[in-house]
Amino acid sequence: MSLTLSGVVTWFLAQRLAVQQAQDQLNKSTLALKPWLGSLATTCVARTPPPANKCITLTEPEVIMTIDSNRGDYLSQGDRLILLDKPPRGLSLVSPRTPLVLYDSAAILPVGTPLALGKETHVAGQPVRQGEGPLGSQDYLISAAPFAPATPYMSWVVVAHAKDDVTAEAGRQLVRPLMLSAGAGLLLAVLVTAVLDRMFSRPLAELRSAAEDVAGGNYARRVKTTGRDEIGVVGQAFNRMAEAVERARVQQRGFLANVSHELKTPLTSLIGFTEALLDGSLRSDEEKARAATILHEEAQRVLRMSQELLDLARVESGQLTLDLHPVDLGVQLHQEIEIVRSRAEARGLVLQLATSATLPPVQADPDRLHQILENLLDNAIKYAPEKTSVWISAETKAGGRVITSVTNQSGARAPDPQRMFDRFYRADPSRSSAGGVGLGLAISRELAMAQQGRLTAELGADGSLCMRLDLPAAAQPPAQLQTPSLPPVRLSPKPQPPPL
Repeated sequence: MSLTLSGVVTWFLAQRLAVQQAQDQLNKSTLALKPWLGSLATTCVARTPPPANKCITLTEPEVIMTIDSNRGDYLSQGDRLILLDKPPRGLSLVSPRTPLVLYDSAAILPVGTPLALGKETHVAGQPVRQGEGPLGSQDYLISAAPFAPATPYMSWVVVAHAKDDVTAEAGRQLVRPLMLSAGAGLLLAVLVTAVLDRMFSRPLAELRSAAEDVAGGNYARRVKTTGRDEIGVVGQAFNRMAEAVERARVQQRGFLANVSHELKTPLTSLIGFTEALLDGSLRSDEEKARAATILHEEAQRVLRMSQELLDLARVESGQLTLDLHPVDLGVQLHQEIEIVRSRAEARGLVLQLATSATLPPVQADPDRLHQILENLLDNAIKYAPEKTSVWISAETKAGGRVITSVTNQSGARAPDPQRMFDRFYRADPSRSSAGGVGLGLAISRELAMAQQGRLTAELGADGSLCMRLDLPAAAQPPAQLQTPSLPPVRLSPKPQPPPL
């Protein structure tokens, strides 16, 4: 299609150029003929004084012979010579300014035929009229030059050339170059198509094969992406997708393995103590009471893990419904500290709370905020070394954010802040029974994000672990809440968090 269109356009432009060149040649021929014909008319008049002179009468054979024998010196082959004059006054049926044919070298136009001329232009500073029009049964290119006013008898010399002859000659000259260029263009198109096929088909085939491999379970499959074009960008996106799928698959396998392991331990205890009760191995009331206590604890552990897994699945799938409204964070922190105070004192921990009197409320779900804070405080109380302090603070930051921090010493086995929010992660795997199953922080992070917040962890240079909960401040104050009438929290005189 491109080659055909290019050929048609080239043909059209070449014909236009040939017509223009033929018109320019006609103008030159007309201007060259004009002096010779003017001198011929002047010579005839001078040789035979009027009224007896008739040598310029163009119908006389000797004059026609003179013109025909000499016009070959000025005109090209195929050019047609026409001489015009104004009609005698009183004899013309047309406008007095319309020139009439006095002589036609092709003997087609009769003497006295009016002939309209084209638009005026200038060639070498001399006026010339040029145009196109029918002269008989064919269209001609026409060039007309006026004689000087003193020239007798004749007023215009006209040179015409058949337009079809010009276009036909241009076509004959263009056939060979166009055929050669078309062949060369076709060959080039074949070569370019082969190169493009090699550039695009192979990467696309590799992408298709890699996609089929990933769909078949080969998540380690990657494609080679060396280019920076669109195919290269698609290849890079495919590799990132494959890496994400492989990582999700590994996490899924690890998740299933962890769930199986965490369920296996309590279920083994349940089965073992149940069999002991059934076969009578436990005879004393003390042994039976101890077995019942263990059975209860292990059942609670399985129930707690099931609930945590259900919460995690709901929040990750977006099925968790939140009731967001302003919550007084200061009151909420007091309540949370009172809940864990007995456990903290059992390990000799000192809870230090620092809040501002102008602390704004936060936009959150009270139940889910309680779940997050409970997990943060529970994590600090479980893993902080005995007889140390846990710092709890809340402050306002720029941009309408409220930051709640829980800081504690990490002890000998410091956790990895980058992995703390992974499912089933524990800094000390040996404490699986006492430390839970490692889902609390993962759930807390998802709950924070569901409330337009963020939960992060940072390990200080002195070994202290700081957990930060970032929540949006509420636009409206919360409803008046009553502070619970519980024993006061054990506070230090001037609570200050450790530097990180």
